[in-house]
Amino acid sequence: MGFAEDNRAASAIVRTTYDEGRVAETVRQCREDLGGDPSLVFAFASSDWKPHLREFLDTVQVDGHAATVVGCSGDGLIGTGEEDENVSGFSLLFLRLPHTRIATSALGNEELYRVENGATWDSVTGVPRESDGGWLALCNPLRMRSEQWLKGWNATYPGMPVFGGLASGGDASDASFFLMHNSQETDAALLAVHLDGGMRLAGVVSQGCRPIGEPYTITEVDDNVLVSVAQRRAFDVLEEAFDSLDETEQASAQGNIFAGLAMTEYVEDFKRGDFLVRNIIGGDPQAGVLALGAYPRVGQTLQFQLRDKDTADEDLHIQCEEVLEKNGIPFGGLLFSCSGRGSRMFGLPNHDAGILKDVFGSVPLSGFFCNGEIGPVGGQNFIHGYTASAALFFNADG
Repeated sequence: MGFAEDNRAASAIVRTTYDEGRVAETVRQCREDLGGDPSLVFAFASSDWKPHLREFLDTVQVDGHAATVVGCSGDGLIGTGEEDENVSGFSLLFLRLPHTRIATSALGNEELYRVENGATWDSVTGVPRESDGGWLALCNPLRMRSEQWLKGWNATYPGMPVFGGLASGGDASDASFFLMHNSQETDAALLAVHLDGGMRLAGVVSQGCRPIGEPYTITEVDDNVLVSVAQRRAFDVLEEAFDSLDETEQASAQGNIFAGLAMTEYVEDFKRGDFLVRNIIGGDPQAGVLALGAYPRVGQTLQFQLRDKDTADEDLHIQCEEVLEKNGIPFGGLLFSCSGRGSRMFGLPNHDAGILKDVFGSVPLSGFFCNGEIGPVGGQNFIHGYTASAALFFNADG
């Protein structure tokens, strides 16, 4: 029997304040749709559900026959073709992966302290460096330095994709953020799930930008300060890129121009998707320098990027269609979308989830609106902003 006959997914999204009956009904329906017991369940809930997490998770585990549950809080919930922003409720993804090795790591202060003092990530997780597959990660941004974690993780597991998001919700405090593991809320800073064998993990990381101006080589930096580009003042090159826009684009460009750092120099014609997009956090027109939310290096190619709703829409469509052409239809997926997207960016509901449904059909999908999104660009994993990161699960032939 091939793996394609065994892997299954089921999902549900429910808008409600805590209601034990609704939870039980939904969980039982997911298990019925799955056709059996799940190997893994992802659960996302609004912050007002925090007092009820133990009851919620007990129901998921008992009625859903779910041994392994991971999840977090979100200030918006995502399902198949649906995005519910700033609502009460929950979203579930049940996965049956009978031929997949699943390893879950709940990493808290003790484990983070060990790594900071010389332990390796593989010794903490128990997943060998030479493993195949990929990771799904949920972080509490108030309890860990996510960028620092991911830098070490990339070094330990080079080339292994990580998709995920940073918990959000409520008043953006530790009192409203939470991670969930199995039967209870956990004080872990990171939940990481490794999937290996029996299926294929692929995805989309849509930063929603297009290059403007010209690509140039960085010629001087000072820490995160961009001093000169192509032997010219960095601020002047930014002004040149802004001047390349038409009047309509210029009117909406303020606050929406970013720095694009090329992930490789072995490209003849740089285009959208070849850059890691990072914030411009300050500039000094007198000194001619720009401060970036990244650490550029001399010799790296830089091209400024414009983010707007039309570009973000087109970018996600293109990336999803490329995944479809290469991999076919997934049997399930997770969508991690920035809290700055949704209706506030696009002016209409259900945008990102709607595109995935348009391209892939009514595939079981769950997710949430994040405080930061995790996904690979150019073979390395990064924390992103204003991004849609989708982890998609595909069947692998036995």
